[in-house]
Amino acid sequence: MAWLMIAGCHALTACTPAPLIAYSTDTPPLVLVPASQAGVKDQRGRFREIFCSILDTRGSVLPDSRPCEEALTRVGSEPGGTGKPVDLGQSKRRLVGAVVAGVGYECFEQWLQAPGSVAVHLRQFGYDLVQIKVDALSSSAKNARQIRDAIMAMPADAGPPRLVLIGYSKGAPDILEAMVAYPEVRGRVAAVISAAGSVGGSALANDAEQYQADLLRHFPGATCDSGDGGAIHSLRPATRKNWLAQNQLPSELNYYSLVTFPQPDHISAVLKSSYNKLARIDARNDSQVIFYDQVVPGSRLMGYINADHWALAVPIARSHSTLGSLLVTQNAYPREALAEAMLRFVEEDLAASSR
Repeated sequence: MAWLMIAGCHALTACTPAPLIAYSTDTPPLVLVPASQAGVKDQRGRFREIFCSILDTRGSVLPDSRPCEEALTRVGSEPGGTGKPVDLGQSKRRLVGAVVAGVGYECFEQWLQAPGSVAVHLRQFGYDLVQIKVDALSSSAKNARQIRDAIMAMPADAGPPRLVLIGYSKGAPDILEAMVAYPEVRGRVAAVISAAGSVGGSALANDAEQYQADLLRHFPGATCDSGDGGAIHSLRPATRKNWLAQNQLPSELNYYSLVTFPQPDHISAVLKSSYNKLARIDARNDSQVIFYDQVVPGSRLMGYINADHWALAVPIARSHSTLGSLLVTQNAYPREALAEAMLRFVEEDLAASSR
């Protein structure tokens, strides 16, 4: 049963890329040129300084800690750091990260028994982390409306906005569609982050059908329903890239991209088959998403994470150690330190851009 459920979960989250098409005629695609020439601002050097400082300072008391050089993947010519000190004190802006998860999360959320340790860690420093619930198996268009309603139901900030929307996997296109379709929410949002986001769609989704994802409704303890049945269609490369070509992202928002780009030995055993399948297109994938399809056009590139798609955000091994030892063999990652680095980086960047 455990194997079947993991296989079903795998079919569900296996949602992202195909060969990249330029989203605009103004810049070449990231697959062909360095980030700076693809309309992306490469800020990996500063993000590395912040993340490494957190790991060096707090690594001994945080779970799954590792040397910074192992936590991040160096790709191409990474820019150097700024040399500026890293402030690890209390947040001045008190940013709130709001996570939108990927396909099927609601279906296996109770089984996962996520410890919530990331939010507990962040609150020590004046940040916070919440989840915006969306349909597990619905289209990005329907989930965008749910994101809009959730944001509008939150108390408005008296000063500059503090809400940082973090889209994991399909959560990223759900958020982008919300930002385009519902302009009334933009003034409440400080920034948008794609974290292993399926921004450009998935070649794996081309071979999947919605009824396969629908099997997740039978996951032990699942409370999800079929929604509008549009999740897989929303993740197909043609769907995502056509949407990006036809919709200009609101320029008043700051966009950031955190990309999973694991070394091959950091991919869990259960994800090897999907990694190999995507490798027929491009070996630079995280088992679910090719690296360049995780990047929001015109965004700031924070870093390449040495972790597979699940390890970034789904802590299976922490609550299910047997599965961790047999199947999800590379699931450990210092997520608490990473989340802090993401919010500190965004807070610093927003202060510099006066947003």
